[in-house]
Formats: sequence, C-alpha cells, structure tokens
Amino acid sequence: MTKAGKWKLVWPRVERAELVHSVRTTIAAVVSLLVARLCKLPEAYWAAITTMIVMQSTLGAALTISKRRLAGTALGAMMGALLASYAGKSAAIFGAGIFLCGVICAVLHLHRSAYRYAGITLAIVMLVARTQPVWIIAIHRFIEISLGIVVGLLLTAVWPESTPATS
Repeated sequence: MTKAGKWKLVWPRVERAELVHSVRTTIAAVVSLLVARLCKLPEAYWAAITTMIVMQSTLGAALTISKRRLAGTALGAMMGALLASYAGKSAAIFGAGIFLCGVICAVLHLHRSAYRYAGITLAIVMLVARTQPVWIIAIHRFIEISLGIVVGLLLTAVWPESTPATS
C-alpha cells in the first residue's frame, strides 16, 4: 500500500472537532507561553501547561473550576512561601503544608480542585531548588499559573468549542 493510501485510511477516522480542539489548544498554549516570556517570567512553561489544562473544559465549566484553581494556587503559593521561609523545607514540613492546605480548603468549603492546585503549587514552591528568595518564587508561580488560566479562559470565550449538531 502506498503512503497516500495509508494516510487515507487514518485521516477519515479523525473527527473535525478533534482537529479544531487541537488547533485551539495549540494557539492558546503558544499565546500563553509568549505572553509569559514577554513578561519575563522565569518559568513561562507553567503558563502554557495551565492553559492546556483550562482548554480541556467548556467555557462554563472552565469559569467555575478556574476560580477554584486560582484560589488553590494562591493558597499553595502563600503556604509554601510561609513554610519554606519560617519552618524549613523538610519532608515533615512539606507534609504538614499539604495537610494544612487540605484543612483550609475544607474549612472554606473549597472544591477538591482548589486543594489539588494548592498542593501542586506548594510542592513547586517548597521542593524545587532555586537561587531566588522563596517569596519571589511563590509570586512567579502564582502569576504564571494565573496567566495560563486567563489566556485559556479568554480563548475559550473568544473561540468556543462548537457543540455537535443533534440529528
């Protein structure tokens, strides 16, 4: 079988909506990365990663969960910076921080997705070795992740995912 024949066997199996979704996600991730680089954020890839996560939801779902993600990111960045600055970076302190994030999210009735982002951000702030002060790292992570959320939401609003036509 020729290369063209093999391609025709594979190509018809790909739905147009999936290709459009790939294009939307790619554009959003690249825009997010470029904006973060333009802002001279040290780890701009966090913006692109977060945008790709946001792009997996519809606008309505993305708005709801993005509020939780922002709250969790803020909590994790703050908790990670506080603990690393005043209590150290040991495994026990890290574990206590993860637990405290869960308790705070529960007390504030935040969804588990807020807790997930709090824990991830706390881990990034506390566990990745850096030369900058921990508060600067925490602020950078919050800005990078927030930028990724905003770009993902904006692109989802400007170019919403089309809903399949019902027969």
